Amino acid sequence: MLFFLLLVFQGDALAQIDPAHCRYPLGMEDGRIKDDDITASSQWYDTTGPQYARMNREEGDGAWCPAGPLEPTDVQFLQLDLRQLTFLTVIGTQGRHAHGAGNEFARMYRLDYSRDGVVWISWKNRLGIKVIEANENAYASVIKDLHPPIITRYLRLIPVTKVPATVCMRVELYGCLWHDGLTAYSSPEGQMMTAPGYPIAHLNDSTYDGYHKRRKLSEGLGQLTDGVIGQDDFLLTRQYHVWPGYDYVGWRNESLGPGFVEMEFVFDRPRNFTSMKVHCNNMFTRGVKIFSAVSCSFKPRLVADWEPQTVEFRTVLDDRNPSARYVTVPLNRRAAKALQCRFFFADTWMMFSEIAFQSGKRQILSNQYSLPTADTVIPNLLPSLMTTSFLKVENSTPTQRMVTTQANTDTSDDVNTSILIGCLVTIILLLVVIIFLILWCQYVCKVLEKAPRRILEEEVTVRLSSSSDTIILNTPSVPPRVSQMDPPYERVFLLDPQYQDPSMLRSKLPELSEGTRTS
Repeated sequence: MLFFLLLVFQGDALAQIDPAHCRYPLGMEDGRIKDDDITASSQWYDTTGPQYARMNREEGDGAWCPAGPLEPTDVQFLQLDLRQLTFLTVIGTQGRHAHGAGNEFARMYRLDYSRDGVVWISWKNRLGIKVIEANENAYASVIKDLHPPIITRYLRLIPVTKVPATVCMRVELYGCLWHDGLTAYSSPEGQMMTAPGYPIAHLNDSTYDGYHKRRKLSEGLGQLTDGVIGQDDFLLTRQYHVWPGYDYVGWRNESLGPGFVEMEFVFDRPRNFTSMKVHCNNMFTRGVKIFSAVSCSFKPRLVADWEPQTVEFRTVLDDRNPSARYVTVPLNRRAAKALQCRFFFADTWMMFSEIAFQSGKRQILSNQYSLPTADTVIPNLLPSLMTTSFLKVENSTPTQRMVTTQANTDTSDDVNTSILIGCLVTIILLLVVIIFLILWCQYVCKVLEKAPRRILEEEVTVRLSSSSDTIILNTPSVPPRVSQMDPPYERVFLLDPQYQDPSMLRSKLPELSEGTRTS
């Protein structure tokens, strides 16, 4: 029951993604990724087109093969459109086996990815290496973890060869949906901590995939969204072969004049924000604390101005427990496509390892009018809501129509909440009724087991002789049985009016003397 409640009351969007559990196949093998979403720079034949690049499948000639022998300088690619932002953690590859008729495979490949289909980024691991080792034969699957993982919608697999060779590939992708919807964050560049007696801690965002200009990061994602949570001691890391402080991005108070770190977050679409969760280090013995306060501004569109109403939140500082922790900042369901937050210092250093958002996808209400297009889809409304005007159409000129959205998103949220509460109450009542019936059946069974057996004779006479009287008790006559093979006893229900408890009858009999009993 508790598990059910947890499932029901999840937020609109799940955050704090865990790369160790985000490893689900995304649909190349089972066909959830459609043929139309698989393209390529070239193909050898129609039977080796990109639609045949599916792991463990043998359709066509068994795999995707680019045209002609691949040269070391060639850039041929297989492109996949995942249709929505995805947290990609693992890639599996195979060659062309074709039931034993093929022997082509890729020994190496690299990855390019894009969140918008326009700007393409080359993936590299935490050590800066771009090439991934792949297959050594045509039939075995090779699974490679991506460190760091990729947040993307579009992916290109680019086979790499050192000598001219024919290359064929089948692939599968593993990961999960990127519910946060965050497409980019901007911040000051992380800094380096040097302290006598301690290793140098490089607190820069080493996997950031955006732009680095004038000590500022912009238009990308990096370590603050890779799912790796920093440890209590910021010098310790969860990755191998990296430098101390790798898991954190940190800033020194004196290096930033205003006394705060300003960060901007851009999302895939307008959303209603419930909260923001920031994982902070709190090793106060080294001058590191969580932020003392935060102030967030919102804007509904990227080209709009920041709204004057801000959301402010003050934290409770902790000088006793040095453990790293998540700090949850309520955002009061503010609607926006971009946020700008200022995190104020509480000590010399401030360090973050992860930032996550809980939000729901919502349409932003606008005072401006927009022209409807042929692609505009009006949602179907429930009969109970048909009395409310969803779209108001006005004619300002003979050639122009202006549409104003008047739907209230809070009303739909209240309706959904009421439905959930009603379902929960119904389920709880059903469980109570079932438990009551089970307990009642158990009680009746126990009573029946303890019930005495009734003697089924036509007449029972009890004679107790004493010096003064004789007592005769006659039981009511019982109709004779049809079959003589029935046992002389049967189970009797306690509430039967013909049943007489023998213990009560014995209590009514007179006490006999000891001499009478022996005689």
